[in-house]
Amino acid sequence: MKDSIYVSKENYLKAILEAQAEGREVIPALLAHWLEVSPPAVTMALKRLKRDGFVEVGEDGIVRLTDSGRETAYHTALRHHLIERMLSEVFGMEWHEIHEEAERLEHAVSPAFEAKLREKLGEGGACPHGNAVLPVRPEERKRRGETPLSEAQEGHSYTVASLQERDTRLLLFLHRAGIGPGTRLKVLSQNYDQTVSIELKSGNSILGRPAAEAVWLKTGE
Repeated sequence: MKDSIYVSKENYLKAILEAQAEGREVIPALLAHWLEVSPPAVTMALKRLKRDGFVEVGEDGIVRLTDSGRETAYHTALRHHLIERMLSEVFGMEWHEIHEEAERLEHAVSPAFEAKLREKLGEGGACPHGNAVLPVRPEERKRRGETPLSEAQEGHSYTVASLQERDTRLLLFLHRAGIGPGTRLKVLSQNYDQTVSIELKSGNSILGRPAAEAVWLKTGE
């Protein structure tokens, strides 16, 4: 678990914005889990963020961003996105290594450097994990023809469209399993124990539900 001193205001705001973009109700327990900090640390951080006008906490316990909080959170998410693309497209870093590096660098980017990154890369491209600046709600993904591996049909072949990138350990696990953006796979079976058996070019593999839910697929090449 991380000491709260290493979790910045921007990290909290970005986590709240990303959770809202996914359609989640943001409660302190979710932030503690996502940011790997203790519940008391989250309570203290939310008090500061509320005092500074970045968040509101309703009587229902749901945390919501103010306009100021949303603006700060989006800028942090955009810097993270641009840095991931820079590390991949300019420096050739592997996709499973980039998220954690971008987490460290996003707080050090000056407005001038951010403007240069926007000019060179643009804001519309996908990051190396296949994602836009902000997550897309599951229902929207499904409307555009994507499906999580945990719900994919047996006997069908797919291409990996994107990966949930919050958990660097999960990214490394998927990399070692031979699963990354653009990977072709076939779903062999959705198993009783909620695991998924898949066929890859490198061989067969079995994924548990947490990993399968983090892999989004599309049909076709």
